[in-house]
This record gives sequence, structure tokens and C-alpha cells, in this order.
Amino acid sequence: MTESLSPHFSADLLAWYDAQAVALPWRTPGLADDAYPYRVWLSEIMLQQTQVETVRPYFARFMAAYPTVNDLAAAPLDDVLKLWEGLGYYSRARNLHRAAQMVASEFGGRFPASVEGLLRLPGIGRYTAGAIASIAFGLREPLVDGNVIRVYARLLDIPDDVTQPRVQARFWEIAGQTLPEQRAGDFNQALMDLGRLVCTPRSPDCVSCPVQAHCLALERGTQAERPVKPRRAPTPHYEVTAGIIWNEAGQVLIAQRPHDGLLGGLWEFPGGKQEAGESLPECLMRELHEELAISVRVGEEFVVVKHAFTHFKITLHAFTCAYLGPDDGIAPQTLGCAAWVWVRPDELSRFSFGKADRQVIAALEARRGMLL
Repeated sequence: MTESLSPHFSADLLAWYDAQAVALPWRTPGLADDAYPYRVWLSEIMLQQTQVETVRPYFARFMAAYPTVNDLAAAPLDDVLKLWEGLGYYSRARNLHRAAQMVASEFGGRFPASVEGLLRLPGIGRYTAGAIASIAFGLREPLVDGNVIRVYARLLDIPDDVTQPRVQARFWEIAGQTLPEQRAGDFNQALMDLGRLVCTPRSPDCVSCPVQAHCLALERGTQAERPVKPRRAPTPHYEVTAGIIWNEAGQVLIAQRPHDGLLGGLWEFPGGKQEAGESLPECLMRELHEELAISVRVGEEFVVVKHAFTHFKITLHAFTCAYLGPDDGIAPQTLGCAAWVWVRPDELSRFSFGKADRQVIAALEARRGMLL
């Protein structure tokens, strides 16, 4: 990878950005105090692995609920998770809350204005630190994400596997070498916009590309082959059970997942993954013993939900269950969960759930509507 870009590349890209920059609610430089870095940070965390149009309404709701980083730091985590509900990758929300508390307590409510300082905050890696440093503080710092890798892989017609660490390190070198002396934040945003809007993963719009004159892949006809990535392994699939557990008062039992790990801090209908050789009802009864030390009578299968996570897929089988009591005769135990609570069905909306469980709730609401 010895090719380099023309000195005119950054000027051409910035000229396009000046003429075509997308109006986004977090692109509001010039705000007083720490308002702009807060908005940039919030948007960058939300935009990790999430499309811009999906983020827009969430960003607006967060800014309305928590106008400053101190407001976010003071909020209960459960409230933050509820507001984040549906955006996915919930570790981002937990890290967001922890980082806000750290900024409030250790930095006096002002974001550190350096990559080194930003990297101290939970949820901020090298890319996010570069984005905040360049966009919010005007520092000449590069960034590399999937969009940037794709753009440079095509511009320089790089034939190497972009998932390899040595190749990714080279992309950071390219990004740093290409940064203009001025307007690094605008340049970085222009790169991301180019990858998102023009130099897309499939069917890039090479005809409209503002930097087509600099693109070796276009010249050689290899743009559809860049970037080079290995074949994905088959996605694992799991059968999972959940109990809609009713007591005599007409309440259902929900459990809060441990705060670390997948969907940490969210609530769910308790259950778990089926093991080899057991039926779905047997799986559910075992999981409820292990998670809450309770016994139930498993009834009919109420709803089946299919859901895909990043690295695996599940089919969730939700069963109606009658509560028979705790194993110790006193109360459910928090063996595999952070907390549990009995709630009326109309109270479920107060709690934050993952997408699969929200589909179970939707089925409950639909069934209740049919019975009214």
C-alpha cells in the first residue's frame, strides 16, 4: 500500500461538503460552554453501528430530557435505558451514563479537549475520540470507521483484507496523512458523509462522486471488490424460552438482567436458552429454577418471536405460566438476575425491555384488546 492521494483531494472533498453538507441536529458549532462537545459526543455514541435516520428522534428526545451532561449524569440509569429503548446495543447507554457521571464529577461538567482525555471515558475508543476531538474542539485528529475504510480502500484500490490489524493500522496512517492543516472536523465529517451517501457498500454512486478523479478503484474497475473482507461464518441460532408468569392477583413476573453483559440492565420475561435433549417446557422450568429459584406450571405457548442480534439469532418461545411459588417458600431469589418485580400488564410500559420482549408485550396487549 504505497499509493498516496493528491494534495488536491482534501480541497475537492471540502468543497463538496461546503455545498452539500447534510443538516443534522448535532451539527451546531458555536454553542456556549460545553454544549457543542456534549452534542457531538451524544451523537457519536448513538451513531455507533446505527443509521443516521434512526438516531435523529432519539437524539432529539435525549436533548429534551437531558439538555446538559450534568442532567444526564444525575438521571437514574433505568430512565436512561428506557429513553434508549429500541436503539439497541445497550452497553452504549450504560457507558453513556457512566461517562456523563465521570465528566460531571472529575472534569467539572466539561469534556476533556484531547484524545488522551477522551479515551479515559467509558464507551469511547480511538474512532470516537478522534471524532469528538476534531469536530467539537477543532483538533487535527484523524478517525477511522467502516465508512472511512471503505472510502480509502477504493480511493487507493487496496487489495488487502481490511479486517487485519496491520491493514487497519495502515488506514490510520492514511487518515492522518490526508488530514488538511485546517478544518479537520469538517474534513472528517465530509469523509463520513461521502461513505454514507455516495461511496456506499453496494452500488456506489461513482458518477456523482466529488472525488472520482482521485479514485484508483474507479479507474481500474475494482470498486465493487473493495474493501476486501473475509467470508462471514454462518450465524448461530438458538431456541430460547420465556415465561409469562401470572400470580393470583393478575400480575406478571419480570426480571432485570445483570448490568454487565448482553442487554444489561433491561427487563425481561425470565427464561433462557434451550439445552440439548430437553423440551421447551423443561428448558423454561430449569431456567426459572436457576435464575429465580421458583416453580411454575407451564401452560400453552403464547407467542413465538424471531430476533437477530449482532452475532447470533434466536427464536423466542413465550409460554403462559402459573406461579406455584418460590423454592424456599419465602420469595424469588436473584440468582441469575439483578432484580425482580410483580407488575400489572398495564405497568409494563414503565420498564425498559429489549426488542424481543417488547414483541411479547405487544402480543399481550393485542390479546387484551381482543378480550375487552
